[in-house]
Amino acid sequence: MLTGAGGQVGAEVARALAGRVELLAFDHASLDLADAEAIRARVREIRPDAIVNAAAYTAVDRAQAETDAAHAVNALAPAVLAEEARRCRAVLLHYSTDYVFDGAKPGPYVEEDPVAPLNVYGSTKLEGERAIARSGCDHIVLRTQWVYGPHGRNFLLTMLRLGEERDELRVVDDQRGAPTSSLQLARLTSGLLGAATGEPSAASLERLRASSGLYHATASGETSWCRFARAIFEDAIGVSRRPRVIAISSAEYPTPARRPANSVLSCEKLANTFGLRIEAWRDGMREVLSALGRR
Repeated sequence: MLTGAGGQVGAEVARALAGRVELLAFDHASLDLADAEAIRARVREIRPDAIVNAAAYTAVDRAQAETDAAHAVNALAPAVLAEEARRCRAVLLHYSTDYVFDGAKPGPYVEEDPVAPLNVYGSTKLEGERAIARSGCDHIVLRTQWVYGPHGRNFLLTMLRLGEERDELRVVDDQRGAPTSSLQLARLTSGLLGAATGEPSAASLERLRASSGLYHATASGETSWCRFARAIFEDAIGVSRRPRVIAISSAEYPTPARRPANSVLSCEKLANTFGLRIEAWRDGMREVLSALGRR
């Protein structure tokens, strides 16, 4: 069972799993994650072996005002999914975020580091993580970051659009992280479920049950938003103009929601447990540009 199938991550997960597993995928129109009773009814009807929750309220700045909506989808819905997963002995795979941290640590964050979200989005995602852990269900929670892809609304597509309109772009250069594509996350999800290798799902699910817990899952390496933008225009083709990308500070680009200065996550636990790593962020970017026909 896949939720959020209409989103940028969910759509790629659906494509990665299609034909490899018996997949029942739901977008917002067919399953509203703000409706707890609808979630319960759907899971009890299906009784899935695994649930992949790719649905989330991801409008970080808007969440500062729309607290209830963010809480319903990011905190309450995962709690209900976890309860129902435990009831039917399904494995729950859920995506969380680097925004559970405040960014004050100088080096990469590990799973055991103290959390201190700076905004409503991060707080509600943290509530979702904790609800899943409390439920007692078998689960894999993947904290990822700076997600983008060939579809949806994201930084890479915004840069390409603005680059066609402007000669100069001013982009924040004092926030560090690892841009992680929806294609990369979909491959990782497929690998965790055993679909990538054709391994019998029962064996894959038992491995996930045995390693239930929290993991960091981002592309390898790190960069800043400004350097990410410059890399996009360096590697993209078919653009009518290449704007100058000017580095600015976060203070020069105020937003309703504060962002952590350091979002770099260590993914060693994921690699050591499952033998899986996500490729370098720039390789992921080039893959998305190729999917767009822009490279």
